[in-house]
Amino acid sequence: MTRRRRGRDTAGANSSAVDMATTVGTVRLTNPVLTASGTAGHGDELAAYVDLASLGAVVVKSLSAEPWAGNPAPRVHETPAGMINSVGLQGPGVPDWLEHELPALLATGATVIASIWGTTVDDYRRAAELLADAPPGVVAVEVNVSCPNLEDRNQMFAHSPGATAEAVRAAAICGRPMWAKLSPNVSDLASIAGAAQDAGAEAVVLVNTVLGMAIDPETRRPRLGGGGGGLSGPAIHPVAVRAVYDVHAALPELPIVGVGGVARGVDAVELMLAGASAVEVGTATFADPRSVERVRHELQDWCGTHGVRCVGELIGDAHVR
Repeated sequence: MTRRRRGRDTAGANSSAVDMATTVGTVRLTNPVLTASGTAGHGDELAAYVDLASLGAVVVKSLSAEPWAGNPAPRVHETPAGMINSVGLQGPGVPDWLEHELPALLATGATVIASIWGTTVDDYRRAAELLADAPPGVVAVEVNVSCPNLEDRNQMFAHSPGATAEAVRAAAICGRPMWAKLSPNVSDLASIAGAAQDAGAEAVVLVNTVLGMAIDPETRRPRLGGGGGGLSGPAIHPVAVRAVYDVHAALPELPIVGVGGVARGVDAVELMLAGASAVEVGTATFADPRSVERVRHELQDWCGTHGVRCVGELIGDAHVR
């Protein structure tokens, strides 16, 4: 539900007095700044740079039920305003992650969001079932439906309300709150978000990467081993803001996690004003692994400077005005 801002009292406001807690569905977070899936590894890779316990949550790289090799190299190419990647969801599989990666991550005190993917509906069911007995520190499961659907002629699950709903329903066996991660590469994102909600998702994550490609003029070949890839970083921030704004306008009761080009505290503010209850920092961590913690501090400082006593006051406020 959108929290409408009450009268703003700037007297004595400062960052230390800001209540940074937020909720995404039934999941309560100490603050709204998270890592983005696919950019912070499967475990505690960022712990050398950031106190992971100080973040709202660590969203790990998407996992399938079994190990997956991913796409051929090269997998990442820098662009003028971000990067394009074709990693191909490489991962060790859920069982290996539970045994070898998750314990060290939980030992940091981090709140953990697992992320799963598949190429068939049964893939989602199997990955989710493997997470059913995960430790309680795994507080939610992100269902990444921005993946090729082999049962529907290689169209992405997230490009169809029906396919999205099927994947989310299959993942419910995880027994945890589900967040559906959706693609911006569609004509009617709100209808797909609604389908995810109707299928049991407590929230949606908006957005995944924008489809793109880079070609090397010298070799005259694609720069990525997989051909095309996903564009992320500052270039897609306006796309993410528009997606969050439109879905919040259509489905104001559906919690949203905003992601796309967040590199500064003010970027997080913008997504929250559009309707996000929390935000994720992704591509920025490649340039500066401390960026996610810096964004958290900058968001808190912005709130203190602008007399915002509770970060929840920002959620959807652009719609109120």
